[in-house]
Amino acid sequence: MVTLPSLELVRGRPLLDADADVLALPISPGSAGVVGGPGVAEAAGVLGLDLVALAGREKATGAVGDLVSLPMVDRGALERVLLVGVGAGGPTELRRAGAGLARRIRESERLETTLVGAVGAAEVRAFVEGLLLGSYSFGLHSGTEKRQAVRSISLHVRPGAAVERASTLGQVTARSVCLARDLANTPSATKTPAWLAAEAARMARRVGLQHRIWEPTQLAADGFGGLLAVGGGAATARGPRLIQLDYSPEGLSPSAPHVVLVGKGFTFDSGGLSIKPNEGMVAMKADMAGGAAVIATMGALCEVSVQARVTGLVAAAENMPSGSAYRPGDVIRHYGGKTVEVLNTDAEGRLVLADALAYADAVLDPDVIVDLATLTGAATAALTRRIGALFTADERLAAALAAAGEAGGDRIWRLPLVEDYRPALDSPVADLAHVPRDRKVQGGAITAALFLREFVGSRRWAHVDMAGPGKIEADEHENTKGGTGYGVRLLLRWLESFPPRPASAA
Repeated sequence: MVTLPSLELVRGRPLLDADADVLALPISPGSAGVVGGPGVAEAAGVLGLDLVALAGREKATGAVGDLVSLPMVDRGALERVLLVGVGAGGPTELRRAGAGLARRIRESERLETTLVGAVGAAEVRAFVEGLLLGSYSFGLHSGTEKRQAVRSISLHVRPGAAVERASTLGQVTARSVCLARDLANTPSATKTPAWLAAEAARMARRVGLQHRIWEPTQLAADGFGGLLAVGGGAATARGPRLIQLDYSPEGLSPSAPHVVLVGKGFTFDSGGLSIKPNEGMVAMKADMAGGAAVIATMGALCEVSVQARVTGLVAAAENMPSGSAYRPGDVIRHYGGKTVEVLNTDAEGRLVLADALAYADAVLDPDVIVDLATLTGAATAALTRRIGALFTADERLAAALAAAGEAGGDRIWRLPLVEDYRPALDSPVADLAHVPRDRKVQGGAITAALFLREFVGSRRWAHVDMAGPGKIEADEHENTKGGTGYGVRLLLRWLESFPPRPASAA
């Protein structure tokens, strides 16, 4: 884990007046070669260097990913100038430029930069998010390590409330994504369902959310059969939990919507009796990434001033083989009474989500439900580790989530709910099976979504299968190896788009 840099907005102060050891300046492609952006001419005058010519000599193009490092001698605290490619200067380019810059300056003390000196609020937010997310790392090493992030950043920006707000939102979002990453990257020896529930409760107390935790005895009393079945193979101390977090700001309009977010929270998944091979288990500490995204999102709602009532549900369990584990052929009675035939204990995520979704429908009376889960390898095969799969029958909801994903950088692509596949989930002994009985039936991500749909009643509902982007094998742009925090930016951007509070209620 790493402490993120402190960030200061600068307006009107001359460059090289902050004792920075690194100065980062923007360059972009031009018709006759690389073009210097804000601050380049000023810095060139102070330093007595033709920075654009030096960039050209280094064959820089100004595209995102370009980075020219110029060492400085006898320039006071300044040790180097970095000329950073920003491409067309849009939000995505600046988010990626920020992340690349952050990784390059990990061992520096203080950064001064003008990369967003002449852009708008959306670009400032994206750059701040990329810069801070690229500064993240996680490790449990012994001994002394090299510094993992620059300590402080002076960011030259245009004056204005919109830019200030964008910077604040970028910092809040980045901190929330990093919380989700920390939760996902924590080893499962520590991260039991009880531990995850305790972390969620601690966050709730810190930010002023209401919370409720169901332990196994209460889960049994209330009929959460899916959670109890899947979590039954773990030791008693590692038994399942259901986590509920509630956000309802003061002065909220009576007509404001009620949103329920549901996250899969498997703190470890061995596959149960349908056990995974060893290589399939290594990354399973991050099988609660959907739940981590829900917890981290809930923690940011107050700072973002979301104008909706929001409930977060995380179904947390550990799927282990033992004498008390659930078996292929078992029939589970879920919350609300629906029965499900188990055919593969390694298709466990949908079983705990079913309980949470049924509870949300029956008890919480939401206007809309969105669930997130690292659910199927099929979604990864279809969309790679860069893009999440979206399933919903609601066109307006699909468009809103797609726009939020595009704006925030959590990329998403809609896949169909193919009705022809639904009969594959019929069961001769229960209301339905949780996976197709016929192995010839393809579309594993689709049939998983169709199964979940059985538990949401007539509610507006979307399912995000984030098995691909929820955890990755190597750093890429602002995303980091291991748990990426995928879903936090998606949910926050979507929730921020809800109508603002009327002025009379402010």
